[in-house]
Formats: sequence, C-alpha cells, structure tokens
Amino acid sequence: MKGLLIGGLAALLLSAGSAFAATENFTATLKGADETPPTTSAGTGALTASLDTKSNVFKYSVTYSGLTGPAVAAHFHGPAPVGKAAGPVVPVPKDQMGANPMTGQATLTAAQEKDLEGGLWYFNIHTAANPGGEVRGQVTKQ
Repeated sequence: MKGLLIGGLAALLLSAGSAFAATENFTATLKGADETPPTTSAGTGALTASLDTKSNVFKYSVTYSGLTGPAVAAHFHGPAPVGKAAGPVVPVPKDQMGANPMTGQATLTAAQEKDLEGGLWYFNIHTAANPGGEVRGQVTKQ
C-alpha cells in the first residue's frame, strides 16, 4: 500500500510539473541605423513580445513613429544575427499595417522557437520609400 501511495504521488507531481508553462519575454528597439543596409530614417519603434513555451504561442505588440510614410509591410525575419539579412518567418497581417501598435500572434515551430530564443530574429517595418525595410531591431530575450 505504501509503495502504491508513493508511486501515485510521484506520478501526480510529474504530471503537475508539465502542466505549468513558462512565459518568455522579448524586446527590440527599431531604428534605421540597424537596417541592412542602414537607412537615414528618423523613425523609431519598440517591440514587446512573449512566448508561451507550452502552447508555442508567440504574441507581440509594436509601436512606431517618425517613418517616412505608412507601413506597407512588417515582419519577423530569421535566422540572422545583427547586421545580416534573412527571409520573413512571421509576417504581420495586412489589417495591422495602419495600426499603431501593430499586434498579433503566431504558433511557432520548435526550430523557430530555438532561433527566437537564440537572438536570431529581427523585426522590421517597410515603407514605400524604404521597400527593403526602414527600421529594424534585433529581438532579444529578457
């Protein structure tokens, strides 16, 4: 009976531990000097984001100001270290292009999570005057 009780308690503790998700927080500061290649834009921006490691849901909010015109596209790109370019991995929905803040969420793959946690994602905002990207910021884990 004692062995059954201990085994049951151990199983309960193990299952309870896996039920708790960790939330990881991320930030980025967007500026033209960090674009690849750099721009002379006076625009700036700030990104805050969180990742629920149990559900793999990544949520973000981006505020910005001073761009040369309206945002025509915005994306998370990766994998790429500071100063290097990469393709988009999570686009911001078109209905968020006029929004300030831009908000959204995506469910990430294991590979995307690894790159994000490793500091290999950046976020940038594209405008008509800067179609390759006007402001950029490397996403870092807090």
